Amino acid sequence: MKDGGMTERTLTERELNRALLARQLLLERSDLSLNKALERIGGLQTQYAPSAYIGLWSRLRDFRKETLTQALEKRRIVQATMMRITIHMATVPDYKLFSAGTRKSRRKVWLSYHRRHAGDLDMPAVARSVRKHLADGPRNQAELVELLESDGFPRIAWSGAGLWVDLVRVPPSGTWAKRRADLYGLAADWIGPYQEDERAGIEHLARRYLSGFGPAPVTDIANWAGLQVTALRPVMAEMKLRRFKDAKGGELVDLPRALLPDAD
Repeated sequence: MKDGGMTERTLTERELNRALLARQLLLERSDLSLNKALERIGGLQTQYAPSAYIGLWSRLRDFRKETLTQALEKRRIVQATMMRITIHMATVPDYKLFSAGTRKSRRKVWLSYHRRHAGDLDMPAVARSVRKHLADGPRNQAELVELLESDGFPRIAWSGAGLWVDLVRVPPSGTWAKRRADLYGLAADWIGPYQEDERAGIEHLARRYLSGFGPAPVTDIANWAGLQVTALRPVMAEMKLRRFKDAKGGELVDLPRALLPDAD
């Protein structure tokens, strides 16, 4: 990793705690816009849609639930499967890079987990089937499972389909008013075509993690992103980073100008 020009020092647990809370906008409510806040904290995991509204209300001054719903409806924020094959909300630029950086690792994890039942599945063919059935607009999960079965694919195919073709949850599904996020659309139709570079995606993931959770060891970044450390280290070796030690002597990395408040 490139030296960010800062002297290495040891950070106490209290300092790391303050840094985490500050970067997650949890020391005090922020005046940041919704988009800026989501980018600052690295997106929000939203397995249960209302948790995003509560999480943002906890962080942003004068937040109203309609603000997030409208951002989803106007396609400024997307809800989709991202890091660790879990549902997140993120800005459109972040989503594109998060998807690119984690696509290979998500597929590898899914194939490893389901190899007993899906080892012979032609997942690119599954993806083509999903694209065909979503060509005229969004459909709900139950419809898509039935349509895949009608095309000769087992039910397990649906659980991995979104790893071979990028899908978003389409509002009103996955909002405060309709909490079940089961209406799917093609990401390229919803936000426009895109083709991001995997390496750029991995670097972006590292930057977003450190922005929202740093300073941190490289292993924490890898765990959050759902990446192997071996995939992350070569990319981070080219990044200009600050270095610290934790109380046990472990190495921590951070962005050069990231917020590091006093322990008090």
